[in-house]
Parts: sequence; C-alpha cells; structure tokens
Amino acid sequence: MYDYIIVGGGIIGASTAWQLKKKLPDKRILLVEKESEYALHQTGHNSGVIHAGVYYAPGSLKADFCVRGAVATKQFCTQHEIPFEECGKLIVATNSLEVTRLDALYQRCQQNGIDVERLDEVQLKLAEPNIRGLAAIRVQQTAIVDYKRVTQAMVAEFISLGGEARLGIEVIGISELDDEVQLTCVSDEQTLQINCQYLITCAGLMADRITKMLGIATDFQIIPYRGEYFRLASRHNGIVNHLIYPVPDPQLPFLGVHLTRMVDGSVTVGPNAVQGWKREGYGRFNFSLKDTLQMLRFAGFWKVTWANLSTGIKEWLNSLWKPGYLKLVNKYCPEIRLDDLESYPAGIRAQAVTKDGQLVHDFLFSESARSLNVCNAPSPAATSAIPIGEYICSEALQKFADD
Repeated sequence: MYDYIIVGGGIIGASTAWQLKKKLPDKRILLVEKESEYALHQTGHNSGVIHAGVYYAPGSLKADFCVRGAVATKQFCTQHEIPFEECGKLIVATNSLEVTRLDALYQRCQQNGIDVERLDEVQLKLAEPNIRGLAAIRVQQTAIVDYKRVTQAMVAEFISLGGEARLGIEVIGISELDDEVQLTCVSDEQTLQINCQYLITCAGLMADRITKMLGIATDFQIIPYRGEYFRLASRHNGIVNHLIYPVPDPQLPFLGVHLTRMVDGSVTVGPNAVQGWKREGYGRFNFSLKDTLQMLRFAGFWKVTWANLSTGIKEWLNSLWKPGYLKLVNKYCPEIRLDDLESYPAGIRAQAVTKDGQLVHDFLFSESARSLNVCNAPSPAATSAIPIGEYICSEALQKFADD
C-alpha cells in the first residue's frame, strides 16, 4: 500500500512527485507512467521554450505560474547542469491590427512585471536583419531548453529522495473506496492492482478519461489539436538571433507559427493548430477510431469547431498545402523558401473544451474524496511545472490533512 500515487510521467507529474516527496519524506510515494520513457507526449513534443509570461491575463494562474516558473526552471537547470540559452524573444507585428495588439501585449507585460522593450521598424531591422515588420517587442528573459532532460532530472531527484518510479504501467481502471484507492493497471500484458491512500493524476491527453474512471462529474472533454512543425535546413541555423513570434489572435490559445532556436543549434518552424483525430497522433497517419468517435459524440466539439470554422479551415488547408504554411512564415521572414522546410515531429495539445464549446484557457483541476486531478494544463505548462507541482502538493496536503 502506497501513501500517494502520482499518475503521469510528463513534466507536471515529475515535478509533483519530486516536490511531494520533499515535503513528505517518510511517505511511500509512487510515480507511474504508461510509456517506456518519461516525457514522451506533450512535454517532449513542444518548442522547448521557457516562456516569460507575456500573453497571460494579470492575476490568472497562468500568469503567476509562468513568471515564477521561468525563474525556477532556470535555477533548476543551473543546479543540475542542464544547458539552456536565454536568447530572448521578439514578437513581430506586420500590419496595423497587429501593431494595436502588440501595444496591448506590451501593457500586459508591464502588468505582469516582465521586463520588455518596444522596437520600431528600424530597431527591429538592426536586431534581426532577416525579419520584416512594422514594430516588435523584445522579451529578453525568454529562453530555450530540452524539457525531456528537465523531466528526467526531476524523476532522478524524486528517486534519490526515496520515491519509487515505474515505467510501462498503464492505468485502465480506478476504484475509490472509503479508506483507499485501487488502481487496475496493465504492464507487459499482465493485469495488476496497486493500492494507495491518495491519488494525484497528471494525465495530460488522458485527463478526462481518468476523471471518468473516478466517477467525477465533469463538463469538459480533452480535444486534441495537432501542432505540425518543420525544421529549417542547416544552412539557416543562424538566420535569427532571437525566437521570432507573430502577434497572436487574443481569442485563440495558440501563439501562431514561429521560428524557434533549439538547444541543439537547429531552428524549427511552427506549430500550426489543426484538428487532431488521434490523441497521440504524432506521425503522418493521424487517426484513432476510439478517439474520433468520443470526440464526435461530444457537443462541445461541434460548438467550438463551428465557432472557429474559418480559422480551422485555413489551418487545415495550410497543413495540406506546404506553400500555404510557408506563407505564414514569409509574412515576417521572406528569406525562407519551400525547400528549406524539412520534416520534424508533430505535437499534440491536450485542450480541455467545455460542453458549451468554450476553450478552457487556464489551469483546471477536479477532485474526489481521495483524488486530486489536473484536467487542463495548457501552455506554458512546461515552463510553469515547478510552481504547478508546488500548487498541487499544497492543495493535496490541505485536502488530505484531516483524513
């Protein structure tokens, strides 16, 4: 019998397990992950950016977690000798509407306590000779890192403190009793049962399925949105000095196709945001009958799709037609050509959508008598993993203190 089990070996689960063990050194704590490695899903399929907190509403959990998380992530990397580069980010406006939105982002940065510099067209040209735009804001604290390495280091810290971590354990059923939680799992095609006093789940793409196993009434479902990337030909590794982002549409949770310098020296382009038909669909074939049927039966999917139909069609067409994708990049970087776009693995965003078709923009948690569940951990979840883990631990200790 374990005191706590944490389900999910992405960066949120790893952070939570590590910090919970620090707070409860005498408790038996188990971290389980269904895959053969940690951080194989959202954590390992993102842009690798340590965000500064530019986009998020002042006072929201996103803003608080991101600003604190950026500092904590860099400190963690320094302590564990994980390379990161504080290369900074430019958000570039290419038309008058984007300039207006850029001004709003500049004000939001100031409200969130982020050091930011506004650049005019001439200053932008000096900072980035290969980038075109009317104006930009520079956020120097933005950095890049390999989040898989960060996650692995967190798991190693957890184990060094006496925690137990097991790979290849998939949870297929949960029974919550008065005095314990029973997890039915599959490992190497064998069924086993693992019991604990309390359960914390950080299941990402499977978050809603976990809550259903627990019998928690929820009004949301995870809808997968596929983010497709390209890598630039190696001759373009020095094409930019910063990360280059377009000005995003404030009505959508996606940041637009951007140029990202990676810690290995390469530069990626992306991601777009197209409808996913498989929750873990990273390859070119992106379809699961189970995932698709569950999505099509959910009223919120149809409502959010209809509300964003024109945007969705444009993203879908650009996904099918590479020159359309390229046009999104050429808007601010005309130097890139079609043959510069080389293949690169896609990512999947686990986006919580409510029954009335609303995208859940902030972090979302649910609970039962003996469980605490992370239901939505949107970008910048990787950046925010340390304060999110701290928050989850605090909530769990308070919730279960009097049991």
